Amino acid sequence: MSQPVSEEETSKRITEFIRERFLDGDPQGELEPGSPLLEWGVLNSLRVARLIAFIRSDLGVPVSAMEINPDNLRDVRSITAMVTRLARAGA
Repeated sequence: MSQPVSEEETSKRITEFIRERFLDGDPQGELEPGSPLLEWGVLNSLRVARLIAFIRSDLGVPVSAMEINPDNLRDVRSITAMVTRLARAGA
């Protein structure tokens, strides 16, 4: 299980994943930790599934269906907090 070393590293990896997979690399540099991903339409059901698969496989953090909700997916900051909390709980 390869868990991120720090909350900062987790945030960086999640941000990079979202930029590359959902924002064509984010050439305008608009994605910030507090950017409203759901409100902007960056995350939809298929993209949430891809993001959760990335968290499970690349970050090594199990995410239950109960954790997949708007509060935990609102922005990079809330996704990072969820992943950090789940990683600590599983450690």
